[in-house]
Amino acid sequence: MKKQKNSFDRRSFIKKTSFLALGAGGLLTLPQTASADPKTSSEDINIIGPKEGFTPQIGTLVSMMNWMRRVILNPVQGMSVRDLDYLIDEKANSIGAMLWHLAATERFYQIHTFEGRQWGDWDEEDKLNWNTASSLGDKARKTIKGNNLNFYLEKLKDVRENTLKELAKRDDEWLMQVDEDWFWGPTNNYCKWFHVCEHESNHNGQIKFIKSRLPSTE
Repeated sequence: MKKQKNSFDRRSFIKKTSFLALGAGGLLTLPQTASADPKTSSEDINIIGPKEGFTPQIGTLVSMMNWMRRVILNPVQGMSVRDLDYLIDEKANSIGAMLWHLAATERFYQIHTFEGRQWGDWDEEDKLNWNTASSLGDKARKTIKGNNLNFYLEKLKDVRENTLKELAKRDDEWLMQVDEDWFWGPTNNYCKWFHVCEHESNHNGQIKFIKSRLPSTE
């Protein structure tokens, strides 16, 4: 499949947006550099739009996913196993479990949208690797613990690399295809993958709240 390159001057756009940010008196807080998110660079992470190697709309989606991944990883940098396992109360989820949960969600959307399988039609290996983290709850609280940060970062990285590889094979027509029978009503692939991005935004707030309550921060 032929890939379309960006049709705008990225460096010129970066200079313009940087000037606007400075003119706003520092009101814009941009994400810092974080690891474990492939195909991103500090130069273009804040440029939402088409990306080389993808069709225009898919590239725009990828730029949003990259930006959100950078934001979700910043708060967890340097966390200890104790931090990652911490539970605020008996009904809470740990930060470690939520990181694994995000990787599980993305993996299941891969199977559904890239392989064309019904939601829940997972192989036994995928069920074993991802079901507990996907569901969270009591079982996750009991079993997802004792892992260092790199354990979770590798899961996120491996899943994202596969997502980018598969998205690069597809075009904007595929992205706009509508599933008339989806749980929410008619929904296209764009909305499903935007939900993967939005899902990280949701848990980002939870992770930051838990981080502010960690015993290690007292």
